[in-house]
Amino acid sequence: MSTANYGDIIEVTAPADFHVHLRDGELSRLVTPHVYKGGFYLAYVMPNLVPPITTTEMATEYKKRLKDYSGTSKVEFLMTLYLSDALHPNDVKNWKAAGIVGVKSYPRGVTTNSEEGIESYDKYDELFKAMEVHGIVLNLHGEIPSDHSKNICVLNAEERFLPVLANLANKYPKLRIVLEHATTAAAINAVKACGDNVACTITAHHLSLTVDDWAGQSFHFCKPVAKFPDDRRALQEAVKSGNKKFFLGSDSAPHPSLSKSTATATSGCAAGVYTSPILLPLVAHLLDSFGAIDRLADFTSNFGRRFYQIPADSDAPKVFVEKVQGVSVKAEYSSEGKTVVPFWANRQIEWQIRLR
Repeated sequence: MSTANYGDIIEVTAPADFHVHLRDGELSRLVTPHVYKGGFYLAYVMPNLVPPITTTEMATEYKKRLKDYSGTSKVEFLMTLYLSDALHPNDVKNWKAAGIVGVKSYPRGVTTNSEEGIESYDKYDELFKAMEVHGIVLNLHGEIPSDHSKNICVLNAEERFLPVLANLANKYPKLRIVLEHATTAAAINAVKACGDNVACTITAHHLSLTVDDWAGQSFHFCKPVAKFPDDRRALQEAVKSGNKKFFLGSDSAPHPSLSKSTATATSGCAAGVYTSPILLPLVAHLLDSFGAIDRLADFTSNFGRRFYQIPADSDAPKVFVEKVQGVSVKAEYSSEGKTVVPFWANRQIEWQIRLR
């Protein structure tokens, strides 16, 4: 069991977050600088804005805004498009030159801004074949919509999706596929059973939470929801094992604090957990807690970069994190009338960024 002592320092080369939501407008101005603040030099940006990012031009303009908001030239933003009928196979060959690395699939209505999501993958056959040829990644939100007539709800929506993952992996063996933000032991096993073209992101908060933590606590509520203790243990073991299929995608998803804390008789609170400003220290703290601190560099940089074929340069920046007695997480972040509350607000983290 690998654990650290106070004063121990760990080096990570160019940490990379392969799933982050940076929103738009004033909220984006507030949260985009937190990628760097949290220790990261690469952000794989989700496209579920309103309207969603569905064209090269939209992705290019969004990337320009993120660079402007970031406050540093050191963060690399990798862009994605929203899987929809607006995507055409003939355009795929131009995407990489425009900084577009992947296409994100949202089943209709399962999470924030997924109203334009898909209902069937069959009609995207030619698009997926073009993505195979040109090395574009398919990112899957791995749930199916709730259907009470079929006994499907948020607790089993991920597991019910897994046959779809297996079918896509088999049908398109050269298409790199990422099952995003896994929450169940079944998902971990399904990814292991697929070929090398399939990988899986795991969030920091799903390494911490179970269903008891979000039932009645809106700031821990996200989609997909955290599941059972055995599922959390399976996620932790996947990280601890050093299996290169599993790497960090934070799914850090900021919402204004009022929309997170408030539900009404006709609408629930917003779904999303915000981890960006504390991400690398938080991941170190969590990995240390279950004996996997020696996997920090692989989980937060090496494995994801290897799968996405984006290796760190020989002169890439290094981040050093140190185990300390405890650092309090800030209660909130505010700017221009927008306020967001980070995960573990007012709690103590035993790791901090020391040098970079």
